[in-house]
Amino acid sequence: MLVEVKIPVLSESISEATLLSWHKKVGDSVVRDEILIDVETDKVVLELPAPQSGILAKIIKGDGLSVTGNEVIAVIDTEANTSPELTAVLSPEKTPNSALSLSPAVRKLVTEHHLNPVEIRGSGQGERITKEDVLAHLEKSVNPVTHAEPANIPSVATAIPAGSRPEQRVPMTRLRARIAERLVEAQQTAAILTTFNEANMQPVMELRNRYKEKFEKEHGVKLGFMSFFVKAVIAALKKYPIVNASIDGDDIVYHGYYDIGIAVGSPRGLVVPILRDADQLSIAEIEKKIADFGVRAKDGKLTIEELTGGTFTISNGGVFGSMMSTPILNPPQSAILGMHKTTDRPVAENGQIVIRPMMYLALSYDHRVIDGREAVLSLVAIKEALEDPARMLLQI
Repeated sequence: MLVEVKIPVLSESISEATLLSWHKKVGDSVVRDEILIDVETDKVVLELPAPQSGILAKIIKGDGLSVTGNEVIAVIDTEANTSPELTAVLSPEKTPNSALSLSPAVRKLVTEHHLNPVEIRGSGQGERITKEDVLAHLEKSVNPVTHAEPANIPSVATAIPAGSRPEQRVPMTRLRARIAERLVEAQQTAAILTTFNEANMQPVMELRNRYKEKFEKEHGVKLGFMSFFVKAVIAALKKYPIVNASIDGDDIVYHGYYDIGIAVGSPRGLVVPILRDADQLSIAEIEKKIADFGVRAKDGKLTIEELTGGTFTISNGGVFGSMMSTPILNPPQSAILGMHKTTDRPVAENGQIVIRPMMYLALSYDHRVIDGREAVLSLVAIKEALEDPARMLLQI
C-alpha cells in the first residue's frame, strides 16, 4: 500500500514552509516515526516523521522547495519490508538515543562526521543527545597525543589560500527573512519612539543573593533576574493598560491578559516564545518556563503556538554586553522593554555619591497608540518596582 507523506496543517499566521534537507533517499528503508525531513517555517523548524514503515518510494518535493500545509511531499510503500538492522537502530523502545530524538543541529553534526548515534552518550532529558554531547564525542575520538583534526574537516590554512578574498552567498533562512520583513514593517508602519531610564539593581541583587540557594533547592531551578522584570512589567501594564494594547485596523484593542514575550537567541536567529497569562505565574514558574524556552530554542523544539501572539515583549541585550539600545517593536504589539548590562556607576543618594549596580532601561513604543506620558510613567513604574521588590508582592 502507498502512503502519502504530508506537511502538517500550519498555523493561520504561516502560509508557507521550506523543506530543509531529506534524511532519506528514494529506495531507503524507513521506520514509522523516524524523522524524514526538517521543515522550516518563519517561526520554528518542524521534524516530519514517517507516518508508516516501509520503503521511501518517491520524493515529490526536494530540498529547499516551498510547501504549504497538507501538501504531499513523498510516498512510502508500506508493503516493502524494512531491514532488520535499520529497525534495530531506530527502534525507540530499544535505543533512547536514536535518530528519532535528534534535533536538526545534532543530526547535522552526526551526518557530517559519519557518527553512529548509538555510540554517543546523551546528557539531555531522557538521555537525549545534545550538540555538546556530539562535540564531546568527537573530542574523545581525536588522538589524545597528537590531537589531530578529523580528516574530513580541512584546516583554515588549506581551505582558504593566502591573500584570497573569499565570499560565500547563502540564502536567508525563512526565519531570518521573516525577522527582516517584520522589522522593516514595524519601522514603516509604526511611529516608534523610545524613552530611557535607569534602575538601581541593588535591591533585586540582594534579594536574589539572599534566597537563590534556598530557591533552587525548593524549586529545582535557578533564581534569575528575568522573573523580576516580568513581574515589574506586569505591575506597570496593570497601571497603564494602553501599553499592553495593540492596533487592529482603526481600533485599539485593550488586552485583559498579560502574554509576555521573552526574546531568546537561537542558532536560527532571535525567537520570542510567549509566557501565557504571566500575571498568574509565580516567580518559580516563570523561571522554569524561561529556562525551558532557552533549552528548546537551542534545539529548535519550540512550537508554533509558543511563538505566536504576545501583548508585550522583553529583550535582554545585557547578556551580550549591551549598555544601551533602542529595541524595535514586535508587531502588532505597541511596546517593548530593553534590558541592558548592569554596571557599577557613581550615583547620588541623599546628597552623597555612592557606587551602585545600575542598569539602563529602554521602552520603545508606538506613538500612534501610546502617548509620551503613559510611556514615561510606565517605565518609571517598572523602575520603581525593581528598586523596591516588595511593591510587587504588595501590589502597590
